[in-house]
Parts: sequence; structure tokens; C-alpha cells
Amino acid sequence: MTQPSFQRYVERRQREVHGGTDEQSRYAYGPDLKMLRAFRKVRLAERAVAELVRRYESVLRSQFLGTTVRVGPRQLPGLHAIAQSCADRLGVSLPTLYVVNDPRMNAFTFGTDEEAFIVLHSQLIDHLDENELKFVIGHEMGHVQNKHVVYGTALQILRSPVAILATLKWVLLPLDAAFRSALLAWARNAEITCDRAGLLCCGDLDAATRSFLKLACGSTKLYGELDVDAYLEQLEDGRKGLGRLGELGASHPYLPKRIQALRLFGESAYYRRAQGDEDAEGPSMLEVDERVSELLRIVRGPKDATPELSAGDTGEGSEP
Repeated sequence: MTQPSFQRYVERRQREVHGGTDEQSRYAYGPDLKMLRAFRKVRLAERAVAELVRRYESVLRSQFLGTTVRVGPRQLPGLHAIAQSCADRLGVSLPTLYVVNDPRMNAFTFGTDEEAFIVLHSQLIDHLDENELKFVIGHEMGHVQNKHVVYGTALQILRSPVAILATLKWVLLPLDAAFRSALLAWARNAEITCDRAGLLCCGDLDAATRSFLKLACGSTKLYGELDVDAYLEQLEDGRKGLGRLGELGASHPYLPKRIQALRLFGESAYYRRAQGDEDAEGPSMLEVDERVSELLRIVRGPKDATPELSAGDTGEGSEP
């Protein structure tokens, strides 16, 4: 029984494993990496959240085991196979997956970087095809690979109305308002990184785009009539007026921005080479990040009262 497992390990290491932090190997969004490095200098935050999750790990695990379905080779094997392919593609250990009966289209990752688990809502599974699911699951595994899980869990607890989490917020009281604002700004950057992970896993930009449109619409009767170009026109319309500032309080960039940002990544030499075209040309990751940062900017113009306040801002400082 050990030989097949070892063989899979050798085969995985022989393929390109995506990740890393230097320009040649990283797919992560640069401002995400920069903010994470800054956060880790504030050790209190990471220790507080990690201790919280460790302390209540058995409670949370029992809750999931008692109210959801755990995915494995014998339980929902099709879903398990999709998840395993994503883990192999990114070169990460397969996190535990749970499916929960929930009418909302959502997925999230919870825990610590050492003990992470992914929760998929049943409605999401019903609405997405295999490649779209691969994009969403790959996105969630991107959180694991890029060491997002501790801070993502902190944000879920701070924003959660669920009793079992809300009662634990006292553990995070040492985190002041400025840090919480920074956490939201970082979370928006982290979503860009993980959208890239999802695209690397599914290898299908159209499927990734469809998953965003389905999240925005939510009606199976209307999916066939959706037009992505018409949807993206909402991006420019949404930049007008003070209402755009509402995104500063969001943990995810608005969906049209995520689609555009993913398209920019899809044009990169990195992504094209990851798809098997070793001689492909295209923008470098630095060039892609510069264009994405401009796309994500919420407050614009040199005369703004709060310059550089943006989703891509590295000075500040899971839904699929």
C-alpha cells in the first residue's frame, strides 16, 4: 500500500508545483504577500486566533461531524476526486472537506494553516458544473497554500452573527479598530490570490467566469441568458458616486472586478506557461499586479481626501 502513495508523491513533485514568493514561481497577488508579512510582525494577532481555533477545535469538529457530510474516497467520491486534483495541482495536502445543507451559494475555509478544513454549501454544488467546482475548490485551497487561514478565520469570527463564533470574539479584543480595517483590506487582496489558484486548478477562464456570474445571479432559469460583457459594464457604472466606498467595508472585491482581475492573470506569461505552453509570452506578474491594483482601487485621483485607500493598498492593514 505504501508504493502507490510514494509513486503519487514522486509524480506530483515531478510536475510544476505552483506557489513560492519570488517573481518566477509566485502566482500570489503582490499586495497580499506584502500585507501578510506586515501582519506577521504583529505576533499577538496570529497567536490569539490560532489559540482560539485550537481551543475550540474539538467543538467545531464535532459540530461539522454532527451536522454535515465529510467528503472522502468512499463518501461523495466524485467531489473528493475534484478536490484531490486541485490539491495535486497546487502541491498541498488535501484539507478535509465538508458539505453542509445550505440554500446559499457559498464556500469557506476555516481553522489554522496546520489544521484547515473547507466547507461547501449544497446549493453551490447543485449550481456549478465540474470545472466551475474545481475553480471554487481550488480557490479555497489557495487560502491554505498561501497561509491565509488564520487571518481569514479571525475575520469570520469578527464578522459572524453565529452564536458559537460570536461568543468567542472576546479572544480577539486586543485587536484594535485599525488592525480590523487592515484585515478587511488584506482579505480583498487575498481573494485575488485565491482566484488565481482556482484558475490554475480548473484551467478554464470561461468556467471561472461562469462561476462568478452564477454567484451574482443565483437563478438556474436565467443562466443561459447571462452576458459577461454586459455584466462587466456594471464595473464602470459602479465607480460613480459615494456608494462605491461601501466596498471598503467588504471582505471581497466586487465580482466584476474579480472577473477583470482574473482575465489579466489569464493573459500573463506565468499562467500560459502553467497551461503547458513553455514558450508563451505575456505580461510579467509584476505588470499584472500593477494593472490589478489600479483596477481594484476604490478611491481615485490625486485630490482625494484619503489617497491610496484601496483594495490593493499595501499600507492598510471566505465566500468563494
